[in-house]
Amino acid sequence: MTDPRDARGRAVPASRLARFGAFGKLAGGLAGGMMAEGARRLADGQRPSMGEMMLTPRNIGRVADQLAHLRGAAMKLGQMISMDAGDVLPTELSDIMARLRERAHHMPPAQLQAVLIAAWGKDWRNRFRHFEAHPMAAASIGQVHRATLPDGRLLAIKVQYPGVAASIDADVDNVATLLRVSGLMPKTLDIAPLLAEAKRQLHEEADYVREGEQIERFGALLAADPRYQVPALERSLTTPQVLAMEYVPGVAIESIVDAPQAERDAAAHAMIDLVLRELFDFGWMQTDPNFANYRIQRDTGRIVLLDFGAARPVTAETRDGYHALLMAGLDGDRDRARDAAVASGFLGEAAVARHRALIDRMIDVVIGELGRPGAFDFADRSFVGVLREQAMTMANDRDTWHIPPVETLFAQRKISGTALLAARLQAKVDVRTMVERYRTAAFSSDREPMPG
Repeated sequence: MTDPRDARGRAVPASRLARFGAFGKLAGGLAGGMMAEGARRLADGQRPSMGEMMLTPRNIGRVADQLAHLRGAAMKLGQMISMDAGDVLPTELSDIMARLRERAHHMPPAQLQAVLIAAWGKDWRNRFRHFEAHPMAAASIGQVHRATLPDGRLLAIKVQYPGVAASIDADVDNVATLLRVSGLMPKTLDIAPLLAEAKRQLHEEADYVREGEQIERFGALLAADPRYQVPALERSLTTPQVLAMEYVPGVAIESIVDAPQAERDAAAHAMIDLVLRELFDFGWMQTDPNFANYRIQRDTGRIVLLDFGAARPVTAETRDGYHALLMAGLDGDRDRARDAAVASGFLGEAAVARHRALIDRMIDVVIGELGRPGAFDFADRSFVGVLREQAMTMANDRDTWHIPPVETLFAQRKISGTALLAARLQAKVDVRTMVERYRTAAFSSDREPMPG
C-alpha cells in the first residue's frame, strides 16, 4: 500500500551502485545499533548474545525502513520472512517485519514517465482516455494505476520499478550476507539451493509477460466457478515491465473481519478450497499469500484473485507428500504422520533423532485439532502458543536446523498464508470434510502439469 504521507513518491534506487550503497548504509546502521545495545546490556551486568543485540526494535526498524526504500527483491524477501514465519516469530520481530506488508513508497512522476516511455513510447498517453498518475497501490516490485481506454473499458496497469529485474541476484545475495553477518543463521546451514531458487522465482515474478500467461491459465481453470474472478488480460498493453488487465472492483478481503460470521466463513472456505484444488487438482499454485492479492465483492461474495507472478507448477513429489501427511493426520496416526513429514522433507532426520518426544507432542496437538468434529474455529489460537514454544525449543538447537525442499517451501507459503487469513477473519470452516474429499484421490506419479 502507498504511504499517504508520501504523496510525491520516493525514487527507487535503480543502479547497482546505488543499491549496494543502500545495503552498506544499512549494515553500518545495524553494526552501530548492535554496539550500542551490547554496551547497554553489559552496563546492566548482562552478557548478551549476538541475536539479542541484533533483534532490537530499533535494528529491525532499520531493516524494514531500508528494504521498503529499496523495494524489489530486497523488500520481497522481507515480506516473505514476515508472512512465512507466521506465528512462530517472536512477537516483537513479527510485528515490526509486518510493516513490509503495508509499506511501499511509489515512484515520483518523472521516474514513472521514464518507465512508461520505455514500455510504450513517447506518445503513450494517446492509448488512453485517462490515466491516473497517482497509483492506487504500491508494493515490492511495482505499483498499480487505474486507466480508461478510449472505448471506456477500465484497466489496472501494474508498472514495474526500474532496475528491479537487474538487481534481483545482488539483492538476494546482500540480504543473505546480512543474515550471515548477524549471526542469526548457522554457518553450517547450506542455503545456496534456496538462494538460487529464490532468485529464479523472483526473476519469474519480474517477467510481466509470464505473469500475463498465468492470469490466463487461472482464468481458464476457474472460469466455471462463480466464487472467483480472475481479471482478463489486456495483451496489447502488456510488456515485460508493464502488465495491463481488466480493472475489477472489490474491497480488501481482510476488511470483512466485522462482517457476519456466515460471510467470513464462506470467504475462508473458498480460499481453503482453492488451495486444495491447486495442490491436488490443478497441478499449479499461486504461491504468494499476501492478503493484498485478494479482493472481495461484498454483494456477491466473489473473490477477486490478483497477482499471479508467483504461480508455479506443483510437483508430483510435493503433492504426494502433502497427501500422505494429511491422510495420516485424518487417521490420527502419529507415527505415520512423523514418517511422512520426514519423507516429504518437512522434518530433518537429525531433528527427529534428537527431539522425537517434542516432535510427537507437536504432532499430537495438530492431530487433536484436525480430529475435532465439525467446523474448525480459526479464531481459537490457543494451540498456536503451544506449538510456538515447542518450535522455539527446537530452533535453539541449530545443529538440527533443516531446510525442506524448495517446492515444499513455496507450497507451504500458500497454505500457511491462507490459514493466517482465515484466522484474521476469525472464520469457522469444516476443513476435515474438505480434506476427506481427497482421501481416495487417484494420483499418477508421473502426472505432467497443465501446459502453459
